[in-house]
Amino acid sequence: MFQLSVFVVAVVGIGWLIGATNLPGAWYAGLAKPGFVPPNWAFPVAWTILYIMIAVAGWRTFRRDPTGRAMLVWAVQLALNFAWSPVMFTMHQIGFALVILIGLFAAIVTYITTETSRDRLAAALFVPYAAWVAFAGVLNAAIWRLN
Repeated sequence: MFQLSVFVVAVVGIGWLIGATNLPGAWYAGLAKPGFVPPNWAFPVAWTILYIMIAVAGWRTFRRDPTGRAMLVWAVQLALNFAWSPVMFTMHQIGFALVILIGLFAAIVTYITTETSRDRLAAALFVPYAAWVAFAGVLNAAIWRLN
């Protein structure tokens, strides 16, 4: 249980820290956005739930094979996830943020595919994450197109 706690605290904590230090701010507020943008409160709620699921999946993978392919893919997706907010909200690079989301989605799908035969629960924990990132990609692309 200690390892699980470390995974959850690290993933959620770093996610929150990155979110808190890379706020959308006035720049984002001034952008043209499509009509399907969720309310601002939905993002921290969704990401907190997803980060917990990401952490549990990572912990399960780490327990089984800490140096295997699935753990590497898990780490890559997390690095891409954590890179998106600084690129989008601090660097104001909408197109580059979209490229990151495409890579992130590919890493998530790779993780699901890799884990499906080894740990169905870990793979299943990434399915809502894949859906959210796909939606985020569509939203990011729409914002890029409008601006």
